[in-house]
Amino acid sequence: MTMTPETVLTNFAGKRVLITGGLGFIGSNLARRLVEHEVTVTLVDSLVPEYGGNLFNIADFKDRVQVNISDVRDEHSMRHLVQGQDYLFNLAGQTSHLDSMQDPYTDLEINCRAQLSILETCRKYNPQIQLVFASTRQLYGKPDYLPVDEKHLLRPVDVNGINKMAGEWYHILYNNVYGIRACALRLTNTYGPRMRIKDARQTFLGVWIRRLLEGRPFEVWDGTQKRDFTYVDDAVDALLMAVVSDDANGKIFNLGGEPVVNLTELATQLIAVNGGGDFEARDFPAERKRIDIGDYFADYRLIQDTLGWRPRVPLSEGLARTLIYFRENLNHYL
Repeated sequence: MTMTPETVLTNFAGKRVLITGGLGFIGSNLARRLVEHEVTVTLVDSLVPEYGGNLFNIADFKDRVQVNISDVRDEHSMRHLVQGQDYLFNLAGQTSHLDSMQDPYTDLEINCRAQLSILETCRKYNPQIQLVFASTRQLYGKPDYLPVDEKHLLRPVDVNGINKMAGEWYHILYNNVYGIRACALRLTNTYGPRMRIKDARQTFLGVWIRRLLEGRPFEVWDGTQKRDFTYVDDAVDALLMAVVSDDANGKIFNLGGEPVVNLTELATQLIAVNGGGDFEARDFPAERKRIDIGDYFADYRLIQDTLGWRPRVPLSEGLARTLIYFRENLNHYL
């Protein structure tokens, strides 16, 4: 299916869309894009404080979406919610690697058991639905080679990665065995407006941005490490393109971003875009070092070749947009 980020939204005219984790960072940016095209959107979010849901994320379009405050672990509410939906963006998850090590059973419930429950609900009550699962680069663990493609061994270094891997593969299994049209995107360091910045549960970059805007230095651990970053609008493009394309069914795709930078370069660029600030170079904290993966950046040619997706927002522009947003709305994210 040939499409562009501009044309893909024509597929959603008159459709009904369900977004789990819909009040979170990526879910709210996705919802915003859809309501601009008169799509009927229902957001499901537990609003558990640790998981990133924030009602302010939809403050300026809350009258154009339906919000259901419930937990994806609740099979009864999900049974009701999936019925009649055309598309499901399955974004709800526990994202903190550290939390997953300290409370592995909760991570198992959300990232693994709840995913199986959602798929069973779809199989029984809406087998026609098309869905995309937000997976993570964390599944690869410490890379054997760079850039990392989808053929790379999966070797998660924390409980979160293991449970996300199971959640991802349940989606592929249900596609292959039951014909529930599903695919997965392995996201990497997604950033942008509405991200969680009050702690490092989503990404370290959020903490950097918060401290910068508060006029405090931020810490850079091992500045030689290389990473790639996906601006949230590019991630939304990929989600939209993947969920409507039959070429994506049963497939797993890496997302990525340009350019690849080391963390010192990223810190320097962030400060330059901000027009000032400071950072301190530090060694990795011991509890983080044990689950650190070293350098990582993705080979995203498979989704580029299959769906025509590529990252379009350069890092400097994405950082600028992000800083502008949080400078205006900082108090809603602390």
